[in-house]
Amino acid sequence: MDVVAPTLSVEVSEGSHIGLVRRRNEDASYLGDFLFAVADGLGGHVAGDVASSTAIEAVRQYDHVVDTDALPVVLGQAVNAANRALRRRIEAEPDLAGMGTTLVAMLRAGANVALANVGDSRAYLLRGGQQHGQTTQITEDHLYKHLVSEAAEVPHLPDRLTRFLDGREDGRAPDITLFTLVPGDRLLLCSDGLSSYVPHDLLHSTLANSATTQEAVDRLIASALNQGGPDNVTVAVIFVDHP
Repeated sequence: MDVVAPTLSVEVSEGSHIGLVRRRNEDASYLGDFLFAVADGLGGHVAGDVASSTAIEAVRQYDHVVDTDALPVVLGQAVNAANRALRRRIEAEPDLAGMGTTLVAMLRAGANVALANVGDSRAYLLRGGQQHGQTTQITEDHLYKHLVSEAAEVPHLPDRLTRFLDGREDGRAPDITLFTLVPGDRLLLCSDGLSSYVPHDLLHSTLANSATTQEAVDRLIASALNQGGPDNVTVAVIFVDHP
């Protein structure tokens, strides 16, 4: 679908696959007019699918026109609303205690963007054109190893998450990044079912060489499955162009 803003238009598509090993899909996503989000329910925890869908249902309420100056505040409110929704769900259904989810979300006002992430779902930006552009990861994974000095030299350091949404109040604040879109930008939001298995250069070439967002989505999911794809994989792709 096409969403028109005063200065830029964006083409957006999303897709998800259960993967080759999982018995259920614990990812969820949302593409709206102004808000785009991917959530990944924590594997090995109870009701990861409930956690991700609850978070997405909460943040989608913030898909509306926002003044540029208010973007980071409103997006922060959306993430907090997702965390509160998890808490209310757990209070209503105690058997769900322990569920949690990652979240990466993008809110835009025209060409201005706020990006929030909690956990290891990621956002990438391809900028500079299809032929000579570069694709950059613009979120940081919230992993234990990133808190350890010279982590690469520590053997057997676990890739455990240090931050995620689970309804508790402490330590659940998102990282928020602000930037401005330019014509030709291509963005990818994804769960780690993609980023953990598909090499960065293949992510880049797929974003750069796909003619449409839906083609990019289909090719990215196929690449994850071709790599063995044991995890759920969810992707949202956004192409920015002149109106």
